[in-house]
Amino acid sequence: MTSPFDEEPIRHRPGLFARLRSSFFTGIVVIAPVGLTVWLLWTVVGWVDSVVLPLVPHTISPEQYIGINLRGIGLIFFLIFTIVIGWIAKGIIGRSLIGFAENLVNRMPVVRTIYSGIKQISETVFAQSERSFEKACLIQYPRRGIWAIGFISTTAKGEVSDSTKTGDALMSIFLPTTPNPTSGFLLFVPKDDVIELEMSVEDAAKLVISAGLVYPNPKDPVTPPPGNPAQ
Repeated sequence: MTSPFDEEPIRHRPGLFARLRSSFFTGIVVIAPVGLTVWLLWTVVGWVDSVVLPLVPHTISPEQYIGINLRGIGLIFFLIFTIVIGWIAKGIIGRSLIGFAENLVNRMPVVRTIYSGIKQISETVFAQSERSFEKACLIQYPRRGIWAIGFISTTAKGEVSDSTKTGDALMSIFLPTTPNPTSGFLLFVPKDDVIELEMSVEDAAKLVISAGLVYPNPKDPVTPPPGNPAQ
């Protein structure tokens, strides 16, 4: 109980060092994402230049005419070369040449294994949009009562669907790990046990990567929106 004669508590303002420290950490939060992004892009562009420019004929090298080696020139050559190769590969002659080259590679034991592995990885990474994850979802894993975010791939077909004999359609669910969503588990879950989420796949991936710290909420990204099933 207080009285009019009680003295109000003295509130000390933070010292100069505390204010400087707070400003420093705030600056780090602002600068770090931008700086790391620029550094990563700069490094990747430099790596592409170091690989591509030595393959460019000296007579058409920009350095021959402007006197300096501009970063990014190799990337431009790579993009133009890739577009031209892709355009040729879509034609009849290009498909015939690719088929002939693949038949030739398939006759080489060691090269065949390396080529087929790299081709499979490339087709998986650069798959078309119809092969991407359809929606984010919630499933009970590793036991009932514990919920985990997954990504719906497609409906299970073939031997997997026929062998289970559950009487209900099975969904192919990719269950990502935190904080690296590129690794995880492939689960076949009955459709009735899958709860589809309204959030996009990108927002669900952010939630997984941040270990539940970043929610898809435009007003306050660190606060779950009301009624979210993930609460």
